[in-house]
Amino acid sequence: MLKLGVKDFNEIRKWMYRNARHLELTLWQYEFENGRKDAVLGALSFYQNEDGGFGNALEPDSWNPDSTPYTTAIAIGILKVIGFTDVWHPIISGILRFLDSGVYFSEYGWDWSIPTNDDYPHAPWWNFTPNSAAAESGHTAELCSFILDVCEKDSALYKKALTLAKKLIEIQDMPEDYDHNGGGVQGICILVETLQSLNLLDKLDAKFSRETLNKMVANSMVTDSSKWHNDGLGLPSEYITTPGSMYYSGYQNLVQQELDFLIKTRPQQGVWNITWSWFENTEKYANEWAVAKNWWKGFHTIIKMRYLKNFNRLETGGYCESIYVRLRYRQR
Repeated sequence: MLKLGVKDFNEIRKWMYRNARHLELTLWQYEFENGRKDAVLGALSFYQNEDGGFGNALEPDSWNPDSTPYTTAIAIGILKVIGFTDVWHPIISGILRFLDSGVYFSEYGWDWSIPTNDDYPHAPWWNFTPNSAAAESGHTAELCSFILDVCEKDSALYKKALTLAKKLIEIQDMPEDYDHNGGGVQGICILVETLQSLNLLDKLDAKFSRETLNKMVANSMVTDSSKWHNDGLGLPSEYITTPGSMYYSGYQNLVQQELDFLIKTRPQQGVWNITWSWFENTEKYANEWAVAKNWWKGFHTIIKMRYLKNFNRLETGGYCESIYVRLRYRQR
């Protein structure tokens, strides 16, 4: 079994300290250096606006300072990583206030893009058109998951999320290629896992088909490793992040192939490259894309390293352990 060695780990760590923005560095420290949750929360808070939502290029491909539902979903994902659910904390109470405000919301859920995206440097998929506003359901599913997990059950927001969740999982009649590229399938998987953990899946009286969802996952996942890209769509890690993930038993060999792939494709002395660009907007926003690309490298490095850690693909005795031992020794 291939493992990422101590030397490789230290090279990645150096890159993170030299290049990552502060938020990703606090996440790195939390994951690998016994870092504190409050450090992550402090860094994350600088991306939150007065209305409780998140903007300010937390999503590196959109430099809109205004709060958007999608960017707020990214903040929620970070809170999930550190296991933070205190509804009285300003970050979470602010998010709930933003989602409850009704802004950028329709019968289909929360909008994918907002008009002011066009006023700031961004990737072309963040261009705003009326049809693009509600074009993707994955982030709505994740927002519903968050609300159902932390919100008061008698609140209007909770009831709204429950109604949306029922609609989102009634997928038995949806085409098998439903919203693959927009993250819809991944979002539905997250929602279903949340509903299961809260014992709500069977209580919703929804026309939910596990078989259809399984087919959608199978059709979304790229099983030919020769077609993989480091940050491309369809990798097993989009759906399977730990051995406890609900699809791991059916894709164990594929997961192991991806873990090998990550270890083999890391550039020497650095971290994994980004495989996309801003396409027609790359030249228009050349300076901003150069910065965003580096931000993304730090962000995805943490995801990849967490994936390797979760499946025991980091060599023991790495820097994350040795630094802790040295610090304890000095304190004696």
